[in-house]
Amino acid sequence: MKFRGKTAVITGAGHGIGGEIAKAFASEGANAVIADINTESGKLTETEILKSGRSAFFTLADAGSPGAAEKLMRAAEDKYGRIDILINNAGISKRTPLYSLSIEEWHRIIDTNLGSVFFCSCEAAKIMKKSDGGCIINIASTRAFMSKPGSEAYAASKGGIVSLTHALAASLAPDRIRVNSISPGWIETGDYSILTESDHLQHFAGRVGRPQDIAGMCLFLASEENSFIDGVNIIIDGGMTRKMIYE
Repeated sequence: MKFRGKTAVITGAGHGIGGEIAKAFASEGANAVIADINTESGKLTETEILKSGRSAFFTLADAGSPGAAEKLMRAAEDKYGRIDILINNAGISKRTPLYSLSIEEWHRIIDTNLGSVFFCSCEAAKIMKKSDGGCIINIASTRAFMSKPGSEAYAASKGGIVSLTHALAASLAPDRIRVNSISPGWIETGDYSILTESDHLQHFAGRVGRPQDIAGMCLFLASEENSFIDGVNIIIDGGMTRKMIYE
């Protein structure tokens, strides 16, 4: 219960990695504010946490909109009186052939993945600095460092998150707000049982990642015991991006 009395806002928390992060913080005593663009999935995460006897609150939010980001943070403050932790997890993962990528789709991915981190961080920081400061954790991706064809918009957004992380850490340090990012590799959010031996053996760790692997690092980074970690990006990929591959 190391986060008892703390409030954690998690964007994109209706399913997958975000949902697991919300459950993890709630299990450690935090008030989990579940923000998602999908009401059905967001409510489902809220219900699961409430059934476990923990505290949770769902709010509909398109985190990539400046106005929505402000509204989300005000809702969290109105509900719980404070914000201590922000997990910027909302994002779109989509590959489009380079010559087919429209300006509209480019902006939609950049605004959702990168814009949401900027807008939500700014609005949450205004509330965090009123009390004891806080912790912001941005979910980037190993696609910031390695690519497949057709990943231009996604890779640009995730690379931007890594850079934005250390810039925010510098700007928010006087307000006692730490900012770090996590770059997940292959994290399976669907049916883990259908993965093949080949899927698992592509990793030094011998397995594909699970959402719990990312949630665990969020708990670690948000803990005051680890407050000397600031402005860095941590890759969690089972060693896959360090594997030398010859074709």
